[in-house]
This record gives sequence, C-alpha cells and structure tokens, in this order.
Amino acid sequence: MNKLLATLIATLVTGAAFAQVTAPAVPATPAVPATAATTKAEVKADKAVAAAVKSEAKVDAKADTKVEKAEMAADAKKAKAAAKADKVDAKAAVKTGKADAKAEKATIKADAKLDTVKTDAAATKANANIETNAVKADVKADVKAAGSK
Repeated sequence: MNKLLATLIATLVTGAAFAQVTAPAVPATPAVPATAATTKAEVKADKAVAAAVKSEAKVDAKADTKVEKAEMAADAKKAKAAAKADKVDAKAAVKTGKADAKAEKATIKADAKLDTVKTDAAATKANANIETNAVKADVKADVKAAGSK
C-alpha cells in the first residue's frame, strides 16, 4: 500500500512539474538548411527516443507478465479452495457452511491480491510513460539547442 501511495504521489508531483513548465517564446526564423550539429543532434535524439520507447515496452511487458502470473495464481487458489470445499461437502453436509466460507475468504483474498498487482502494474506503466516523455522533451531541447548554434 505504501509503494502504491508513493507512486501515486510521485506521479502527481511529476505531472504538476510538467504542467508548470511554459514553452519559451520562439522567434520566427526562416527555414535554414540542417547543419552538421543539427543533424548529429537529431540522430542522437532519435536514438534516445528509441531507447526510451524500448525501455517503456520492456517495463510494460514485465508489468503484463506480473498481472498474468497473478491471475493464474488467483485462479489456481480459487480452484483449490473450491475443490477443497467440494471434498468437505462430500464428507459431511454439516460442515459445508464453514467450508464454503473458507473458500469464499480464499477467493476474496486472491482477488484482492490480483487487484493490487494490477494497480502496481498500471502505476509502473504510467511511470515508464512519464520517463519516456521526459526523454522526448530533453531530446527536443537538445536538437533545438544544436540547431541554434
């Protein structure tokens, strides 16, 4: 829970920081042929963006894998709890109510754990997206600075 809260707060602060940044006024300049520095900066920028996008995809894939594993574990726990409840039902009808309650508790716990993993995965994806956008912004600034030299 603390990790989730910290992630949400970090996302909020980062979002607020992006919202407060104002774009500098750009004077109208005539189209100038690309210089070697500009071309080099653009190539470097493209590589940085590609690396950031690749990193984001990797983080997304890991988060998706975690969710899939959590779903499979939750399904397995549910099936096991249901099987156990069925076994108890066959042995003694009197104990059925208690067994069903245990199975339902196990199901609720498994679903709660799955929801937590899904939330963490979504937060991880959001953070990776924010990092990618930050790299893209830095790259744009580098290209612009290289072009103005």
